[in-house]
Amino acid sequence: MYRRLSAILFPVFTLLLAGAVLWGYQVNQEKNSILLKAENQYQRAFHDLSYHVDQLQNELGTTLAINSTSTASQRRGLVNVWRLTSEARNEINQLPLTLLPFNKTEEFLSNIASFSYRVAVRDLTKEPMSPEEMQSLTALYDRSKEITNELRDVQSKVIANNLRWMDVEVALATEQKALDNTIIDGFQTVDKKVSEYEDLNWGPSMTGLFEKRTYQALAGTDVTPDEIKQKTAQLLGLPDGSAVQVVENGAGTEYSSFSASVKDPNTQEDISADFTKKGGQLIWFMKPKTVNERNVDTEKAREAAQQFLEAHGYSGMKAISYDEYQNVASITFAAQKDNVLLYPEKVTAMIALDNGEITGLQASDYLFEHRDRTIPTPALSLEQVKAKLNPTLQVSDQTLALIKNEIEKEVLCYQFIGTINGGNYRIFLNADTGNEEKVEILRPVDADVSV
Repeated sequence: MYRRLSAILFPVFTLLLAGAVLWGYQVNQEKNSILLKAENQYQRAFHDLSYHVDQLQNELGTTLAINSTSTASQRRGLVNVWRLTSEARNEINQLPLTLLPFNKTEEFLSNIASFSYRVAVRDLTKEPMSPEEMQSLTALYDRSKEITNELRDVQSKVIANNLRWMDVEVALATEQKALDNTIIDGFQTVDKKVSEYEDLNWGPSMTGLFEKRTYQALAGTDVTPDEIKQKTAQLLGLPDGSAVQVVENGAGTEYSSFSASVKDPNTQEDISADFTKKGGQLIWFMKPKTVNERNVDTEKAREAAQQFLEAHGYSGMKAISYDEYQNVASITFAAQKDNVLLYPEKVTAMIALDNGEITGLQASDYLFEHRDRTIPTPALSLEQVKAKLNPTLQVSDQTLALIKNEIEKEVLCYQFIGTINGGNYRIFLNADTGNEEKVEILRPVDADVSV
């Protein structure tokens, strides 16, 4: 009996064992295939990074060698610098460096990209590179040479010793204390070298990029917690501020502010608001609310938001965009002066679409950008600029607008909202030159709320 049973079971167990071995082999092969694919991707990204940084150094040198009067060649060189820097940053993001401090190098490459792009897009015949910008370009060339040499050294060791990037990923993921890895050491050396560079004077093209927004620069005197309680009560329509809790944030710093909170008497949810300590100006407020139905249309939501803004010191605002999520509308408004839209001065109101109640306000842009501006007189008339539009654009609205262009410079434009090829667009043409400064695609609801 046992002999007969074993004769039956032995082939079965043999088949199961063979199947398990085969399955394990296939799983191992698939795993090795995935690891090999990842390793090849890492190797390609690393060697491409080394190549593009090397090319970046050459392009910076070539651009420096060009005569300052050859603006077309200068622009072409700067565009190539921007392209190569963007390629290098993309390749860094493909490497397993998430857990490795490499932020200084990434910031350095980001600044080069921003600098080269901002200089390249402006009219160098009218606004040539300043002495400070030329000095920055020279410093970038010298520094890129050092980074190139360091990466070449790492690259030569990777090739000579057949080093694997998968070992880097494992070392970083396991948080080994002694990271004795040639690749890791090389990248840490690069980042340390970059962190020791002195700050550059980037010139006027980067002024807006590095400009710090601090509450300390605002107008007014410091307010007290009791004043914040009263401001919160006024904002929320409370009889007084006795129930409002106030705490100070960042005391003694240039970002000092107050956070106020109070229980919603209807829902018992916390209503929160932040105010600057200097001047006591509203930064934002939020009133949590679940909205289960939609009874208010777009037009009535806009009217409710405008009435709220008028009542709280934001007068003369015009809606410029509309969004909606879970029956709550989010409408962005821009300030107006002398019939000119001031896009930098924006506020965003949130409106519950069941009853038109204002459930939130974001006013940080308005807070930092609102000031007494002198609106320049446009050099070109509306008709002159309008003639530069695509003749098939069906214009539904037109006005003057002050915007920030690609290099964060304020420019006066004629704004045209219209339809072409079935799409809605907002087009900004420079009021002095007629050139296109910006083109935005609008959803139908954005176009409706803006007109």
